[in-house]
Amino acid sequence: MLVGLGLAAVCAVAALVAAAGAVAMALPGRPEPWSVHLMRRAAAAAAWAAAAVYSLGLFAVLDSESAFNDGANSVPAPACRDGFDPATVEGLSHHRSSYLPLRFDCVREDGSVYASDPDYGWMNGATAVLALSAALLAIGAGGASELRARRAPVAS
Repeated sequence: MLVGLGLAAVCAVAALVAAAGAVAMALPGRPEPWSVHLMRRAAAAAAWAAAAVYSLGLFAVLDSESAFNDGANSVPAPACRDGFDPATVEGLSHHRSSYLPLRFDCVREDGSVYASDPDYGWMNGATAVLALSAALLAIGAGGASELRARRAPVAS
């Protein structure tokens, strides 16, 4: 779990550095074409932020998986039992986990399912939005560079 927090922290710091680079585009002395640099730096910030959020969720799922069947009182998975009232946990048979999308679901004997942690929902959504934003910004920066190159006069 400590590795997961460390990786998330490194990605978060990288996202902040990239965001500071994007904010620097508002200062005098910015490189030209500044719009392309701004989109590239914003794309980097969004990509690093997506990596930070996803790594938090990934290591939370890995931690829940590793706690299962690891010593006394570890079956069913502690993530499915801890913090839930006895009526919710009653009839718990097994769990299902997924890394894409992030999920750790608890399954009862009757087939009904409940999520072990509601935070996976916002983590999946934030990761998807940030990754899509990074991709669109990178594509936009490439398109702007291409447009600028096409408009440039041809040297003969």
